Amino acid sequence: MASLLHQIQHRSVTIDAPLSLDSGQTLPSVTIAYQSHGTLDASKSNAVLVCHALTGDQYVASDHPATGKPGWWARMVGPGKPVDTDTYFVICANVLGSCMGTSGPATPDPATGTPLGMKFPVITIADMVRAQAMLLDHLGIDRLHAVIGGSMGGMQTLAWAAAHPERLGSAIVIASAARHSAQNIAFHEVGRQAIMADPDWQDGDYYDKFCTPTKGLAVARMAAHITYLSETGLTEKFGRRLQARDIKSFGFDADFQVESYLRHQGLAFTDRFDANAYLYITRAMDYFDLAEPHEGQLAGAFARAKDVRFTLVSFDTDWLYPTSESRRIVQALQSVGAAASFVELSAPFGHDSFLLDVPALDRLVAGALRAEG
Repeated sequence: MASLLHQIQHRSVTIDAPLSLDSGQTLPSVTIAYQSHGTLDASKSNAVLVCHALTGDQYVASDHPATGKPGWWARMVGPGKPVDTDTYFVICANVLGSCMGTSGPATPDPATGTPLGMKFPVITIADMVRAQAMLLDHLGIDRLHAVIGGSMGGMQTLAWAAAHPERLGSAIVIASAARHSAQNIAFHEVGRQAIMADPDWQDGDYYDKFCTPTKGLAVARMAAHITYLSETGLTEKFGRRLQARDIKSFGFDADFQVESYLRHQGLAFTDRFDANAYLYITRAMDYFDLAEPHEGQLAGAFARAKDVRFTLVSFDTDWLYPTSESRRIVQALQSVGAAASFVELSAPFGHDSFLLDVPALDRLVAGALRAEG
């Protein structure tokens, strides 16, 4: 499936300028795939950058070319919706290191023409933001009305506010954190090891091979998907109900509905994502720690962001990025005098609540965008 995935043509721009990375390496040029919705006004002041999560992409409001499914935030972005494309020019770029057209491990090596694979340099959230800034420069957009994102998208939003506060009016951070915890890193490591233990991974050199590491990637997705849900939600949706049978098989088929659900999620994921990209992006998330360059003081990351209006949202059933993480960010913002509003919403969906039908979130996002940045 990886070969089919990389045959999809995406709207993209190649910027022939070097991109310096946190690793100390440099990409001589960078290709950035993106989608835009709405119209940029004459003053170029109505641009909103939407940052996607780990397994997301630039198809925020348009049908996905590999699956045919609606955009991952189509309920939020569009005409008359909370992120109203009748008012705002909305940009969503595929992150650096991903697999939907932006430079990453599937990018051909200029010297050989074959995919770089594991020769692609390890990247960080800050590197993703640098690439997005290059895209905005290319589009002639000096300042954003807002940057908005959930989960890893929230990390990018925070990194934007820390690195380029003069370029945004407001930052809307949903179900996110300013660093990855040991537990977050542990879950990601399980997924990476599942991929690398798949014989078809072949040290990342599988792009021109008959077999790709779909089994390992599916297991990685299954493990991660559990963290996106709440225990209450899983119990209400599946409980201990059996899948298409009246009695247990006394074997290792998917006896329980929850097993069948996870297997389906894992296999479906391999149709639209690349295993190497999963390795790179999860590593970028694990390296993320906004306080680290400031002697462990998170407030230092926001010292220049006093003029940015922050809106933070958490969910009471999210145990992946719990409310305590958002409160830590709010406290750091308040300590430097930044304008910050925060709310914990009640929703049964766990971490995935930011992607699902939570009307209170719609109202919050729409209100935050209307507020003066």
